[in-house]
Amino acid sequence: MPDSLIAFVLIFLILFSAIFSGLNLGLYSLNRTDLERKTELGNTLAAPILRARKRGNLLLVSLLLGNVAVNSVIAILLGDATSGAIAAVASTGLIVIFGEIIPQATCARYALQIGARTVWIAEVAMFILYPVAKPIAWLLDKALGEELKTIWSKRELEHIIAMHEDHPSSVVDADEERIILGALRFSDKTAEQVMTPRHVAFTLALGDTVGERLVQKIKEEGYTRIPVYSEDEDNIVGILLTKDLLGLEGARPVEELMRTDKLVRVTPSRKLDEVLNLMMVRHSHMALVTEKNGKFIGIVTLEDVLEEIIGREIQDENDDDGS
Repeated sequence: MPDSLIAFVLIFLILFSAIFSGLNLGLYSLNRTDLERKTELGNTLAAPILRARKRGNLLLVSLLLGNVAVNSVIAILLGDATSGAIAAVASTGLIVIFGEIIPQATCARYALQIGARTVWIAEVAMFILYPVAKPIAWLLDKALGEELKTIWSKRELEHIIAMHEDHPSSVVDADEERIILGALRFSDKTAEQVMTPRHVAFTLALGDTVGERLVQKIKEEGYTRIPVYSEDEDNIVGILLTKDLLGLEGARPVEELMRTDKLVRVTPSRKLDEVLNLMMVRHSHMALVTEKNGKFIGIVTLEDVLEEIIGREIQDENDDDGS
């Protein structure tokens, strides 16, 4: 075989060695869960790669068989063209540098871009090598099972969001980071951790009269929902909504104005996400925190829950802003 033809064939084979090696590392460096998400979001680069990855271990076996076959032919050609020692050194150098290191380093960095444009070569290899690769791939699929999906823990998601916000090219800003992290963390907190303690909460008793003076006090303090108890503060029997006092004329007993259908009771250890769900189901903006023996120890409002989610205190016109 002429030297020029041998050189041409060697360049051709090294090119395919590089493709097989690069695709092997590049395609499998891409997380299948990420590929599925990108495809669902309309990423045209991820779709062809995901199609090949769905073939299970057939893709892996075909790439490895193709790479080994090409490298073997390279070694044989160099062995025929040169002496044994020179062939060993030359084949090793060519395969390692141009068939392994350079393509793998490139494909590892630009896996999605390169993979999307060259995955068709892997599909051709799967078709050609199917009779040999399929039995091996079938055994691997049976032994190892399907490729596992990647599921991140809350802490990992928090780290991912924080990392994205810190990156200069990220579209996630500081406010979005704070709210997302708050939404991930608020379900770990309990009602007792965010409640307004009983000794701070404003309450009324059955038999109290709601008149002009009390309405003015409620307005000045900014109360919107007031627990009403019977005889003992542990026995909360209703909620007085400030909005029900609009247009009130004269003095009226609190029992005529309070509501009993808005009572939501939770234990101190109840998680905030569960508290929020109860409020939504009962259409209530307040939950009474009571111990198992019925002792009333505090209140949790919808505002308290939202503050944990957004990571900031919500101040209305009646709150002291410190100025």
